[in-house]
Amino acid sequence: MDRSELHQVLKAITSNVYFQPPSNVALQYPCIVYQRDYADTKFADNSPHRITRRYQVMVVDRDPDSAIPAKIAELPMSTFNRFFAADDLNHDVFTVFF
Repeated sequence: MDRSELHQVLKAITSNVYFQPPSNVALQYPCIVYQRDYADTKFADNSPHRITRRYQVMVVDRDPDSAIPAKIAELPMSTFNRFFAADDLNHDVFTVFF
């Protein structure tokens, strides 16, 4: 699957989804910000056979009880990584293979 498919999956959860947004973009909250951070490569006969990309997916919301993180947690191959609060915003960070 490619990144555009992941983008559509995330857009079904919330309308504000950003892939590696530049610093001059004003984010609209609640939102999901994601970036590619790793790829798992499986080899067969010394050649790449299957590559699965991993993304860091972060939910940013003013609401500490937001339902959005639970929806990200329900995605296949999703694991919760950490939570932090900064600038009166709650950040739930997940690792998602897609």
